Amino acid sequence: MITGKTCEEQALWDEVVHDLGGHPLQLWGWGDVKGAHNWHPHRILFVDEKDVVVGAAQVLTRTLPGPFRRLDYVPRGPVAKKGSEADVLGALVRYCKQHLPGTLISVEPDLAEMAGLNQWTRSSNTILIPRTLILDLAKTEDELQSAMTKKTRQYIRKSEREGINIRQVHTREELDTLLDIYKQTAERAGFALHGDDYYFDVHDKLGESSVIFAALKDGAPVAFVWLAVSSTVAFELYGGMNDIGQSLRANYALKWHAITKCKEWGIERYDMNGLLNDGVSTFKQGFADHENMLVGTYDYPLSPLYTLWSKGLPAAKKAVRAVKRKH
Repeated sequence: MITGKTCEEQALWDEVVHDLGGHPLQLWGWGDVKGAHNWHPHRILFVDEKDVVVGAAQVLTRTLPGPFRRLDYVPRGPVAKKGSEADVLGALVRYCKQHLPGTLISVEPDLAEMAGLNQWTRSSNTILIPRTLILDLAKTEDELQSAMTKKTRQYIRKSEREGINIRQVHTREELDTLLDIYKQTAERAGFALHGDDYYFDVHDKLGESSVIFAALKDGAPVAFVWLAVSSTVAFELYGGMNDIGQSLRANYALKWHAITKCKEWGIERYDMNGLLNDGVSTFKQGFADHENMLVGTYDYPLSPLYTLWSKGLPAAKKAVRAVKRKH
């Protein structure tokens, strides 16, 4: 029997996530980010009868209106030792029923297939898009480039010839400048942003797991890509470019630099974080000859109210969507 127990030590928690090949959104720092912005993180280790850790789940909880009580959400988790996935899911349900009761548990595993989901309900109410593009960084640079479109390879070479300097960004002052670019990108593409404090929290609380590369022309940043990284996974969080960056195609050389640096660091997978039917996705798709589909979002009902919500109670659905949009 696998049981769950709370972990209160950041170093131990992150060691487990790294050792089990976990996703960076399961790292302690990401929980701290969400904890500073209306969620509450719970770090649960799952151990077997010999007290050996076989899994972990960073459960983010959020209060729901009235009798719905609570949403339990596990981004890109739980993490489990190979072969223990189904047992860890069962232990997660038992733990949440006892310690985090509410309306539902929602999980979005970082896997293309996962055992133990047969008792769960597939949900279309997703936070992280399951259709994505993941590069296998065990491949050589030549193999990675051969899978790109001809235009992508050309634009990488073109932007490299434009005298662009690419380096990693560390300071809050540099990040502040990149946020100006992000705001321009958001206005141009028509998507909403968090306040600046949120992004500073991401960088501060993730620490070394926050990796930002900026492309500079004549000493001024023109584009950036921002990753969250664990020992095995690089996950794109944010990115953008200004008008100069667009004219120089700076995002091509920049993304290729990020990919090769992650490969150099021994990271195994580079996840471009979701594909939609838009221009950004078309840009991403130029870097590979395939797509990836993760298992998606699965819910486990913790209350009869879940059925009421899933069958169409308008107020409840609206409340949950509003909560999830604040991810």
